[in-house]
Amino acid sequence: MKTLSNVLNTIEGTEPQRTEFTFDALPDAKSAKTGVSVEYAYDPNKSWYVFRASHGREDKAFDIIVEDGTYCYIPKRYVKKIVQGKLRKKAETLIPNLLFVYTTQADADRYIKETPALDFLSYYYNHFRLIAGKNPPLLIPQEEMFKLIQTTRSMNEHLLLVKHGECKFRNGDTVKVKEGLFTGVEGRVARLSGQQRVIVSISNIGMIATAYIPSAFLQVIGNNDTSK
Repeated sequence: MKTLSNVLNTIEGTEPQRTEFTFDALPDAKSAKTGVSVEYAYDPNKSWYVFRASHGREDKAFDIIVEDGTYCYIPKRYVKKIVQGKLRKKAETLIPNLLFVYTTQADADRYIKETPALDFLSYYYNHFRLIAGKNPPLLIPQEEMFKLIQTTRSMNEHLLLVKHGECKFRNGDTVKVKEGLFTGVEGRVARLSGQQRVIVSISNIGMIATAYIPSAFLQVIGNNDTSK
């Protein structure tokens, strides 16, 4: 059984496999606490929920939920830190305090409302929608979630969470990366921190920027908006 979290999907200091991403070949990971893992399987009764963990306890929530047999993902990147006098790579959460959980509404409510060990969890709400006068829990579309996983599975140290005002889009073209570490990633080209990157949007959360990608690695696959 496997999960979607990439907390442990690579061995420290090694490079991840650079293979084309497909829906039936999702990255592996395991609970850091027990080694328990679960396997992704499409279920029409399940959705991608976003949970918020207070005080940076998303890894703790991940372990508990995976041990319960539910498929989760936490986008991460490597950062370099000095540990006991040595420079090492450590994984840190790319979107602070958030984890993405593929489950039913009943189980999502059970984790949030009925599991004492997860009393630090809450829903991340969709503030752009109202149901019966209340904001419902945010659900991430399946295809959009896979794009997030595809973009972040390498845990590349140059991945960034960005806001719209922080990058300058080149045009309305949608591109696909055809070579390199981010092969298969689709998004829009933008300049950020002086570098050309591909930007992937996550509904109501933000945008993820890849590391630098040369133009020769990009293929235009569509145009969303040519206006400025």
